[in-house]
Amino acid sequence: MIVQTEKRRYTPEEYLELEETAEYKNEYRDGEILPIPEVTTNHNKIAGNFCKKFPLTVQGQNYDIYMSDVKLWIPNYQLYTYPDVMVIKGEPIYEGTGTTNIINPLLVVEVLSNSTKSYDKTDKFKYYRSIPYLQEYIMIDQYSFAVEQFAKQSAGEWIFKEYEGENAVLKLHSVDFEITLPEIYQRVNFELSDD
Repeated sequence: MIVQTEKRRYTPEEYLELEETAEYKNEYRDGEILPIPEVTTNHNKIAGNFCKKFPLTVQGQNYDIYMSDVKLWIPNYQLYTYPDVMVIKGEPIYEGTGTTNIINPLLVVEVLSNSTKSYDKTDKFKYYRSIPYLQEYIMIDQYSFAVEQFAKQSAGEWIFKEYEGENAVLKLHSVDFEITLPEIYQRVNFELSDD
């Protein structure tokens, strides 16, 4: 006879307390705590290259950019997650009393890996779309020169654009900024794909 054990459900407060001392990062999804897969060196280089090229001031407007250590709280889905890159226009709006959980990204960038690309393209994008501040979602493939862009137009409408090849240039909609794919993939070795 197989005995099923009931999964323990956690409150957001319990998750935040556990996450403070956790050895590895975890995502919180509506009561469940799920480990986040470790990233490859290519994954880290791609996120770093985007951050390095992104200007903090564009046409007199101030932006902050955060890489994978700041949590994003999505209240509609009871989700805490760590996007690879988040861009915020103006000041961050914090959830809770600390300065580690924000709610107002203008732009989110995820670097796709074999283990996460399905989630990043489906459920996670659905969760992100519920954020009223979010205007753009970028997914960067870590195995080839390929980027997918979703830009919010009006209530519920998102425009999709795909960029492929070494000559492509990603032009953002939410910020007056563009970056070439060779800049995004600078020093990335596509032969390393061990995730």
